Amino acid sequence: MSNITKRALETSLKNLLLKKPVNKITINDITEDCGVNRATFYYHFQDIYALIEWSCEEDAKKALSSNTTYDTWQQGFLNVLNAVEDNKPFIINVYRHVSQEQIIQYLYRVVYDLLINVIEECAHGMTVRDEDKKFIADFYKYAFVGLTLEWIKSDMKTPPKEIVSRLSELIDGDIPRMLEKCRLDVPLSRT
Repeated sequence: MSNITKRALETSLKNLLLKKPVNKITINDITEDCGVNRATFYYHFQDIYALIEWSCEEDAKKALSSNTTYDTWQQGFLNVLNAVEDNKPFIINVYRHVSQEQIIQYLYRVVYDLLINVIEECAHGMTVRDEDKKFIADFYKYAFVGLTLEWIKSDMKTPPKEIVSRLSELIDGDIPRMLEKCRLDVPLSRT
């Protein structure tokens, strides 16, 4: 029952975001639209921003689902961009009226989780320091999030498939190559 209520609150928020900016929406607005009382809202969420974060995390989980491998990361990232595009009024409103730092930190978490899974898979059977894996994931995380933020800022004009295709061409094979260079279990060659 809890997820049903959360989804209903999310739907109400998204409906309200079509009419006014997030900073003008109150919890009372959401609960009236949803047909629940304030206590029900506070049982599930601390504030409107917690509802926004939950909504984005749920969308990201659904978009990534089983697309977190080296062979499927492109589909996972495409699904994330498609979900963003499908919720364009919601995303644009949140982007314009919520702390940019909060949005960036959220995107970093989602993208990092995707990338670290890919890196762990590619590093299977290799001895690579955790800090090297983290460095590689961070490097790509900043690139992916930067591209996503620029895309949102430019009103999502470029089709998501084009972004993912260009990104895929650009980094094709780079993660395994970088991991290979970081390997600790490769014997030194004799010269």
